[in-house]
Amino acid sequence: MKQQNVFLVAIIIALGGFLFGYDIAMMSGTTSQLETIYNLNSFWLGFTTAIAIIGTIIGTIVVGKPAEKFGRKKSLILLSALFAISTLGSAFAVNWAMLLFFRFVTGILLGCISVVTPLFIAEISPAKKRGQLVLLNQFFVVSAIFLAFAVNYLLSNIVETGSWRWMIGVEAIPAATFFFLLSIVPESPRWLVNHGRIDEALAIFQRLKAENPKEEVRIVKESVEQEEALGHGKLFAKENRFPIIISILIAAFNQLAGINAIMIYAPRVFEMAGFGTNASLLQSISVGATNLIFTFVALFLIDKYGRRTLLMAGSFGMVFFLGMLSKSFYTNNYSDFGGYGVMIYLMGFIAFFAFSQGAVLWVVISEIFPNKVRSQGQALGSFTHWIFAAALIWGFPVLNSTVGGGISFGFFAVMMVLHFFFAWKILPETKGKSLEEIQQEMKKRSN
Repeated sequence: MKQQNVFLVAIIIALGGFLFGYDIAMMSGTTSQLETIYNLNSFWLGFTTAIAIIGTIIGTIVVGKPAEKFGRKKSLILLSALFAISTLGSAFAVNWAMLLFFRFVTGILLGCISVVTPLFIAEISPAKKRGQLVLLNQFFVVSAIFLAFAVNYLLSNIVETGSWRWMIGVEAIPAATFFFLLSIVPESPRWLVNHGRIDEALAIFQRLKAENPKEEVRIVKESVEQEEALGHGKLFAKENRFPIIISILIAAFNQLAGINAIMIYAPRVFEMAGFGTNASLLQSISVGATNLIFTFVALFLIDKYGRRTLLMAGSFGMVFFLGMLSKSFYTNNYSDFGGYGVMIYLMGFIAFFAFSQGAVLWVVISEIFPNKVRSQGQALGSFTHWIFAAALIWGFPVLNSTVGGGISFGFFAVMMVLHFFFAWKILPETKGKSLEEIQQEMKKRSN
């Protein structure tokens, strides 16, 4: 049997993260044009931007059972094909209603992909490298965010009218690439064990050059049999109480940092600070680059220092830089660092977010649930994440126009103080442990 490097397999799967990272940031370049073309006030602009996130929420709800029934690989193949079609539908929309429809469909597909991708990687990864390999998903997310900011800037200068259509339509290219590359990826061996296909699972562990394929299969099989003997298979069981709490809290805090609202409205934040539209788009690239660099740094830290350490360190930095942003907007004083204070503070916030919350979120959620309900648990975490994302993305323009940027960023800073205590006092460390070892620890904490 032809062997494959698990790192290369994880990279292909992580292209799913590229799709929703690009989509999130891509919309930042379209908001001003959509606002003008469709004569949208702040409420309806927020709705137009958030409609995909609303779809994402639905996607996270519906994908758990299909992903468990049909497998991780087949699910992603279908989702990537439909995603390419939906992005073209948005790009060629003839009116606002058609745009909303296809953006909503795109969101549903993104929700599904955001659930399946990290859990798929976690299920093929050896314990010692799992944090790094699952983090590849987030690395592709931020790579796509940086690329989207850069493409938006270039298109806004190259295409005189209707550049927003090109910004959206370009997404079909990575979606098609993802679709074709998935054909060489093996199915999740843990999913195969869940469905009694032991020989196939063993062959894939061998194909991925696991240290002891037979022992891997034995451990997973034993874990599945224990779950079945206890009547597991339902997410909302007593034994899953603690991982449910962890997944909800870590996903909520991720968005209560304000990250998606800041990413999508980055050009508008710079405009609020007095920069012109073109300069705002250009400076948004610096935000994307910072996100990319510090997520790359996290690749080398997450399995060395652990999940909790990164989260606590990140909290300190985010509180400081969000506080400085709040001060700048509350006092309407943007003179810090020769007028570039807002840009520097945003980059500082993004740096600390990237190597902490941005890096850790999907790793932790992919690790803490039992084999039988891992797809459902991943869906719950994603659902919580996107519920809060939708609320913040939709509400951010209204919040700013009502209370101003000072209070908005101040609120995010306070949330990160609470996040520090969550990471310190509640979150368990999972680095270096097998998924089955983590499962046993979660069960003890739930009782």
